[in-house]
Amino acid sequence: MTTATTNDTPAAAHILIVEDEPRMAALLADYLQASGYTSQWIANGLEAVPSVKARQPDLVLLDVMLPGQDGMSVCRELRQFSEVPVIMLTARVEEADRLMGLEIGADDYICKTPFSPREVVARVKALLRRSGYAAREVSPLQIDAQAYKAAWQGAPLDLTPVEFRLLKALADARGRVLSRDKLLDFVHADQRAVTDRVVDSHVKNLRRKLDAASGGQELIRSIYGVGYRLDLP
Repeated sequence: MTTATTNDTPAAAHILIVEDEPRMAALLADYLQASGYTSQWIANGLEAVPSVKARQPDLVLLDVMLPGQDGMSVCRELRQFSEVPVIMLTARVEEADRLMGLEIGADDYICKTPFSPREVVARVKALLRRSGYAAREVSPLQIDAQAYKAAWQGAPLDLTPVEFRLLKALADARGRVLSRDKLLDFVHADQRAVTDRVVDSHVKNLRRKLDAASGGQELIRSIYGVGYRLDLP
């Protein structure tokens, strides 16, 4: 599903924890949650790359010693297709191991001995800032043009095909006013003759559905004598 437009609230960063020790993984997840992050835990290195491709996390906490596939190999494979920030976690304290982790594409390297979940979270925050995560924004409105589906904060909107086309046109305009004449082009795919009143009727129904989904926010504004504009909070 593609995002049509954005609001001003950054999404909670999602962290993938690749760690074969359940207690340590649970501790990391608890500290991350307390800091406002969401997380997913997997214990086998072979699941890491498929998980990154499927979920596209904002950062990966990657243990070096893993069953299935070791962390170094996972990091090398990740760097073939992704720039996701990676923090390596390891019990090895040798400088050569740390240098190897950084050379293969890891962004940071934390020794588990002694283990400090607070330090891990602090490193996560710092790396997310450096990677520009705070500048990314999430939209309350999602539009899937290929599937003709739209959702507000994850809840599907029950739209007719005409309403969907109007919504996509307004969303693509990103806060600009679209005239009724322009919106006429999106009312019927077969370009049959329609009037301004038909546009107003469809926009009225679309506005009602959006207002209900958004808790009464007035998202579609009528600009007198000009047309309509989609405003997101």
